[in-house]
Parts: sequence; C-alpha cells; structure tokens
Amino acid sequence: MAKSQSSIATHYHERTKYHPETIASKNKALDWANQPFPFKEYKIGNNFDLKPYLLDESETSANSTTKHWRRLSKLFFYSYGLTAKLQTMGTPVYLRAAPSAGGLYPAEVYLVSRGTPALSAGLYNYQPKSHSLIHFWANEVWSDLQEACFWHSALENTQLAIVTTAIFYRSAWRYEDRAYRRIFLDTGHLLSNIELASSINDYRPHLIGGFRDRAMDSIFYLNPEQEGVIAVIPLADLLDIKQHLPKGTTALASDIVTQYQEVSDGELLTYFHKATEIESAESPTSKIAEEISLEDKYNFPFCLKISTQNNPIDWDEKLSGLETTIAKRRSTRAYSGEDLTLEELKALLNFTYHPEDYIAQGLDISPDYFDLNLIETFVAVSGVMGLEEGCYYYAPKAQELRQIRFKNFRRELHFLCLGQELGRDAAAVVFHTADLQKAVAKYGDRVYRYLHMDAGHLGQRLNLAAIRLNLGASGIGGFFDDQVNEVLGIPQDEAVIYITTLGRPRYQ
Repeated sequence: MAKSQSSIATHYHERTKYHPETIASKNKALDWANQPFPFKEYKIGNNFDLKPYLLDESETSANSTTKHWRRLSKLFFYSYGLTAKLQTMGTPVYLRAAPSAGGLYPAEVYLVSRGTPALSAGLYNYQPKSHSLIHFWANEVWSDLQEACFWHSALENTQLAIVTTAIFYRSAWRYEDRAYRRIFLDTGHLLSNIELASSINDYRPHLIGGFRDRAMDSIFYLNPEQEGVIAVIPLADLLDIKQHLPKGTTALASDIVTQYQEVSDGELLTYFHKATEIESAESPTSKIAEEISLEDKYNFPFCLKISTQNNPIDWDEKLSGLETTIAKRRSTRAYSGEDLTLEELKALLNFTYHPEDYIAQGLDISPDYFDLNLIETFVAVSGVMGLEEGCYYYAPKAQELRQIRFKNFRRELHFLCLGQELGRDAAAVVFHTADLQKAVAKYGDRVYRYLHMDAGHLGQRLNLAAIRLNLGASGIGGFFDDQVNEVLGIPQDEAVIYITTLGRPRYQ
C-alpha cells in the first residue's frame, strides 16, 4: 500500500544511512560466487582499436582522420581507460583512470555518432580492457537521442555524444541499496575526467541530466532492471566553429514522489531509480533557470576567516602534466600523519573551485555541473601548518575558510569514517553536503542524482590536484551520516554527500 510521507529521495537517504548501532548487521558476507564482471561484452559488432592512436607521433605528419582518431583515443583513455593491472591469486584487478568505490566500476561508457567521415552513424560501446570501440548498432539514432533529451540545444550541431550508464549490480553486490549513492559519485568522477580530457583534446562536453529515461534505455537496448542511462554528454568539437555552443540546461526537475510502496531491502535501489525518472517536460529549456547566488551560504559571526586566494597549479605545456596525473592517479591507502602546508590546501581548493584561474593553460573556465549552488563544503583540519585545528566552512565565492569549531577531530574522524585510518591520519578531510529538502523542492527527487554527481566531480578534481602536488587523496562514501553533523558542528539541514581525505601518503 502506498504511503504519503516525505519525498522518496529523503526516504531513501534516511533509510540508507549508516548508524553505529546497526552497522554490524550491514556487513554481510560477500557472495563471491556471484561477483560481477566489470566489463561489458558484445558478441557482435565491428571493433575499432584505439591503442595505436595513443602513440606520441608528430601531428604534422598525421592526416585529418588519424588526428580525429588520436583525439578520441586519448579522450576515452584519460576518461575511463585502464591505467594499471594488479596480479592477484585469482582474476587480475584492473584499475581505471576514474576512481570507483571498491574497484567495482558500475559505469559503462557509450559513444553516439551522428555520422562522420571517420565514425559512421550508430552506437558504440567503449571497451576499456582492450581500449577499443565496438560498433554494435549501425543505424542512425541521433534524432531519437534528441527527442529523448527534449531537443536539447547542445545536440543541434554536434556530431558525437558520450552517454554513461550504470550497471546497478556491480555496486549493489557489495554495497546493497546504498550503492545508488556510490554509483552517482563514481559517475561524477568520470564526468570530471571527461571534462578535463576534453580540454586536452579540443572538445567541449555539454552535460545533460534531464531526459526521458525509458526512451534512453530503449535506444541503448538496456534492461532497466539491471542498467540505466545516467548522463548524456554531447561533444562540441572546438576545431569546428559551428560547434562552439553556449552553455545549455543541465538539470531538469522530476516529480516529487510522496506516495510510494514500502519495498524490502535489496529492492530499494531500483525502486528509487524508477521513481526519479522523467517521462515528459513542459518547456524543458526554460523549466529550470539557473540561479546565480552572489554570496556564500554561511557567514558565521565573529568567526576566524582565512583567505584561500592562491596561484593556480601548473599543468605543464599542452596540459601534459594533467595527462600524466590522470594516468598515475591512485586512491591513497594510508597517510603518514604529517602536516600539509596552508599553501598546499589553498592550491587544492583553487583547482577544484576556481577553473576560471586556468584559462591561460587551456582548461574550460566554466565546466558544466548540475547545480553547484546546492553543494556546500566543510573542511576538518587536523594537520595543516599555518591553520588552526578545527572545522571550517569553505566559502568559494569569497575564497576564504571560515572556522566554525575549534578542536582536533582525529579521533572523531576515525570513528565517523567507519574506523578507517584514512580519516584519522589525514591532514584535512573535505565534506560535501547539501540541504536535501531545499534541493528536492527545486528539482524533485531526481536531484539526488545531481547532488552526488556534482560532489563526485568536485572530489575527482581534489584528487587530481593532490596527486599533481605529490600528496594523497581518497574518497569515502561510507560514513556515519548523522554523527558527522553532530561532531563537526555542521548545520543539521546539511546532508553529507561525500567525504574526501587529504594528506601525505605513507609509502609501505
């Protein structure tokens, strides 16, 4: 029987919280006999090998077709390519350019071609294991894609679009219903890589999160019980002036569902996903107007304020340092406990929140997010030279840290992060939060997707900036939700979305 209560996004968030009293019951033994395979296979289709185009050859000797394939090859590799192979007693573990909770990699990446001299029309799946594209559907589907995306302006003149999906069981196998959070955080990591890899290869990705879900699933022949389309990213080719497009609408609202069935554990993830679908949109291009806030949300009276203005990180000529950083990125497994410097923390925040400082280096100065006005940032400082220990609110518009609590939180952070030493030994821990009720009021229950993708996008920028500075970073999606607010003094309205730990790696 349907019940009338809070929105289903709020219900899902509350129901998937970790609590100290019940966490033991959540730690069920993994079903190793049914461990998901992290690569999708197609038995039919034409294969296009991208590996030869990763070679660093002179651009002057390459024809236009070769240059086209080289750009696509590098775009896919630095977005989601395999960057390491770890030998184990059993099946090898493959690591990719984008981080994934538990190394489960729920995301699949597709390419849609409108029909170009190099890529005939149809659907392609990116195969990370072989670094290739498989052309599994050779018919024109661009008009279907446009219709499913409510004729989004970014699809008018572009010729290619990346589409990301999620295979739910890959994450749910380990994280059960809470996996939905991690799936969208992982997608956010991937979106960040796509953004940065596009800049390296002269593309401009345009993010679309509002589309007809069932129509999109149908285009890609997906079983909606197992896999769903998560994001659509038209690629504007910056070498073609006709494709220089203004920013478009990234997020559309879904319904706010307040009457829903009580479903059993293990079924909540797919039930919630279906509840956030969009089937129609009235005037979709104008339904959600982006609100530009000129001030940061919190300005606590009499608090200590520290400017974070800083010089941008140098990514080397033609962003070669960014390529190297993406390829060698690894989630840090242990910190030494040594302090960071204030300048290092400033640099991390600068790259994450101020892309406008990187115009001279060729990066996108205004990359697409769904709605960063809904995301707030708090930083728990345990060891930063030149900065007092405590919890700070980061005000990105004012570019300053505002202290809200005076305390060393190492012991509490160890507890909040489910006993992970990463929380205890990190020099600083970044918390991304959102007022869930306010967010749902603006975008409906679908906003839960947007919040987690935006937080993952920011988290990946933090991650890459840390690696570039020879520091460590590791994202944490499992934590005691309610206790974070209580311990750190974060307002209770702020739902914790993501945690990123920062520090100096401990080399073992």
